Amino acid sequence: MARPGFRSPSSLVPRAAALLLVLSVPRALALPEICIQCPGDVQNLSEVALYCKQTPELMLQGRCCLNGKGTILGLDLQNCSLKDPGPDFAQAHTAVIIDLQANPFEGDWANTFRGFTQLQTLILPQGVNCPGGINAWDVVTFYITNQTCQGQRTFATALGTQKRVLRMDLVLLMVLVSCSVFVLMASMATSVCARAHSHCSCSSVFWDPQHYPFPSCFGGLNAEKPRLHEPQRSSY
Repeated sequence: MARPGFRSPSSLVPRAAALLLVLSVPRALALPEICIQCPGDVQNLSEVALYCKQTPELMLQGRCCLNGKGTILGLDLQNCSLKDPGPDFAQAHTAVIIDLQANPFEGDWANTFRGFTQLQTLILPQGVNCPGGINAWDVVTFYITNQTCQGQRTFATALGTQKRVLRMDLVLLMVLVSCSVFVLMASMATSVCARAHSHCSCSSVFWDPQHYPFPSCFGGLNAEKPRLHEPQRSSY
């Protein structure tokens, strides 16, 4: 006869099994705030939905496409009446595709995408430039109501392109300045010699580069032309 309050080991087995079963069930991952920032779910025909349905391991929850670990791979905030992406937008820095079209964005928020290194497709409203400019993306396509930025280049690639463009602009500027100075000097020399044609001679014969860096006019109306490198006469 069992003592009162004492349970046999056999009666504890079902309870232990039930406890282990509860502990083995993974807890539901908390949905990131950015996924519920806008009411409703991702539309079935949106680019984010199509991307998410291509891989069985991915799932649509709220406005996000998540993998099994809860990492955001897609974000659809189109037509959410947003003036800016919001403070929780950085939660989607792992996203591969983001749709932000049909939103009245205001201000300059180019730095909003800093750290979004995995982003390959970005859909924006018309009038909003692709982050980093055209040189930061492989393809930029303009439509009537939106524009698509595809194939984000690495920061080093985009920076290298900007450096090459800057060097080309600098070389072109130096060439233009040099040509302008040369044309200006030639024009000034021609003008001076033309005005003093009856008073002086402007010829390379009287130009000594060691004493005069540029050709110049010598003499007056009846002045004798200077003789350069004339040998000195002996006084004896």
